[in-house]
Amino acid sequence: MRIVIIGASGNAGTALLRNLQGQLLKRPGSLQLAGVSRRLPDTTLPPYQGVEWHTMDVGRDADFPLLRSAMAGADAVVHLAWLLQPNRDLATLRRTNVTGTANVLEAARQAGVGHIVCASSVGAYSKAPKNQRTDESWPATGIPSSHYSRHKAEQEALLDRFQAEQPGVKVARLRPGLIFQADAGSEVGQFFLGPILSRLVPRRPWLPLLPAPDDLIFQAVHAEDVAEAYWRVLDRGESGAFNVAAKPVITPQELARFLRARRILPIPMSLLRALVDVTWKLRLQPTDAGWIDMAAGAPIMDTSRARRVLDWEPRRSSMDALAQILHGMGAGEGVPPSPALKPRRNLAAASRSGHPQVR
Repeated sequence: MRIVIIGASGNAGTALLRNLQGQLLKRPGSLQLAGVSRRLPDTTLPPYQGVEWHTMDVGRDADFPLLRSAMAGADAVVHLAWLLQPNRDLATLRRTNVTGTANVLEAARQAGVGHIVCASSVGAYSKAPKNQRTDESWPATGIPSSHYSRHKAEQEALLDRFQAEQPGVKVARLRPGLIFQADAGSEVGQFFLGPILSRLVPRRPWLPLLPAPDDLIFQAVHAEDVAEAYWRVLDRGESGAFNVAAKPVITPQELARFLRARRILPIPMSLLRALVDVTWKLRLQPTDAGWIDMAAGAPIMDTSRARRVLDWEPRRSSMDALAQILHGMGAGEGVPPSPALKPRRNLAAASRSGHPQVR
């Protein structure tokens, strides 16, 4: 089976390549892997070694022939590429995230690819109560005040339209919670805290008092477990949507236990939003208030379909994944061969050379 991975050198892409390399050890010669990335990783080092690489920007119309050529002979395409920054340039974000998805789908159609697997997100869903579990039938129409959520909803609409127009093609989408691993520590810190604040995160965080809104409730999953879900979709030729998250659901109480906080100080979500908005407008940190709106409104997903159809079960808890990302942020961890997952010592140079991109 020939698999083309769009955005193969980022957080989920690197984890998926590791997984697929493991599958090759079990069944030598069973897979042919091709990676598409905006910047070429060091292909002499694992997990990028032995992969056929193509460099391009999926959002640029001028690169479309390269994209179509990369998909020639592919049995499946996994689309993972997504741009998170710069928050202040929505046109650039939309070009990569929405136009890029449209380009991937059209290239796959022209190349005759029979199976498309796309990285969606819990952020694609419309607002839902936190006191109930929502399955894949919940509307994936986004939360309007979050650019990330809006773009994910637009991506979902593109997938719906493609599926309707190409009934012979299998189309699957994974909707994971927050994807964490230690190797993404530098990247995630840079994206959401910036180069200065991310350096202040201790490897083992501790707070005597946790100020947190009561509805700061979310789900997380380790990148390796997401990669296993992708593999099972590919291996079984599955289609449709799959919610992917580990247990437990992360609540203020779980966070307090994790941070060894003696007390939780409930604060209104509106106060947290105002603080993020002001610091973003003052350019003290790179995260706009739309991320808080999405955190407040995103549903708590029911993951039973992934467990039932894919026989998927996460090997790591959500708290393990959280511990890894915080340790990775504090230590500045990364994957040196990857342009997207560079350790912190290289981030300053990377940020000067262009916008960071999830690959």
